[in-house]
Amino acid sequence: MPSVCFYFQVHQPYRLRRYSVFDTDSNYFNDAINREICRKVAAKCYLPANGVLLELIRLHEGRFRVSFSLTGVVLDQFEAFAPEVIESFQRLAGTGCVEFLSETYYHSLAFLYSRQEFVEQVQLHRRKIESLFGQTPQVFRNTELIYSNDVAQVVAQMGFKGVLAEGADPILGYRSPNFVYHPPGLSELRVLLKNYRLSDDIAFRFSNRAWDEWPLTAEKFARWVDQANGNGHTVNLFMDYETFGEHQWAETGIFDFLRHLPKQVLQHPDNNFRTPSQVIGEHAAMGEFDAPHMISWADTERDLSAWLGNAMQANALHEVFRIESEIKARQDAALLHDWRRLQTSDHFYYMCTKFFSDGDVHKYFNPYDSPYDSYINYMNVLDNIRARMKRPA
Repeated sequence: MPSVCFYFQVHQPYRLRRYSVFDTDSNYFNDAINREICRKVAAKCYLPANGVLLELIRLHEGRFRVSFSLTGVVLDQFEAFAPEVIESFQRLAGTGCVEFLSETYYHSLAFLYSRQEFVEQVQLHRRKIESLFGQTPQVFRNTELIYSNDVAQVVAQMGFKGVLAEGADPILGYRSPNFVYHPPGLSELRVLLKNYRLSDDIAFRFSNRAWDEWPLTAEKFARWVDQANGNGHTVNLFMDYETFGEHQWAETGIFDFLRHLPKQVLQHPDNNFRTPSQVIGEHAAMGEFDAPHMISWADTERDLSAWLGNAMQANALHEVFRIESEIKARQDAALLHDWRRLQTSDHFYYMCTKFFSDGDVHKYFNPYDSPYDSYINYMNVLDNIRARMKRPA
């Protein structure tokens, strides 16, 4: 009996404005572009997709369930630029069929550089979710699904009962991602693994007419889910929420696919939809998921090279975290907020020089002409942050 566990990542960064070395304005972010993109994606994805999910939950009388991780920075932008999106998520929360997960508030790579900053951001995010949706997250999802045994240790210490990760073939070997696992030495913490083949069929291949399986219908996809019967407890479909309407435009039929999928899956009497907490509560761990090195869900390599693959990225990340103690010692809320917004992983993604199989992904809403342009602009902003940090209190 496979459960279908839908998890959607909802995130938009604060994009920087063009910032020269001679600029002294502490307004680093392009409010006009951020507002425009937020409202555009709200109209194409968030509002219509939330409407479809609410319709499906009601139609199937609570048998259809999903989960979300909304970054703090996207929630801040919704509150400023599109409050109707917050309201639509609150309506979903009110059904009791939607689970909200925890992550770093600023969609940060803090775990790699500062455990203290990482913990502080997770706590900030937890409080934000509690205030907006009345839920205390029990399951954790790190930025870009970055995961290792070390991440699991910290997550367990923070009291989470589950964590999401990529179903990486080198770690799984012959085993299936369709089971629940636990990290080494942490028998109480559960790891849910993304079934990347089925997830990517929707997220990346749905509108690809050159794909052997095009067109992908709900009936066909439900048959693939049924194949997990006898070889799995949960089919974890993890993807960016922008899949619906933005990455895959409405004209591709993606919303119709979503509308019809629950009925097709539920036609098999043993199938159901579950949230991550429900999966964890219903299924025992079937083995150990041992990830001694960092993995992620990004690009074909499933590693950290999307953010740490070249010297520019490594330098920018080192420099922004190097000033943490001085920033916090200032006790300047505005300065701290700006510094944390500079941690958002997208800034370093834009500096990526991998333009081969993953090139189109790296171009998504990228405001820069080149990775080098991105690096120079970012470092100019960071220089001004340092100048503010050194001013007399």
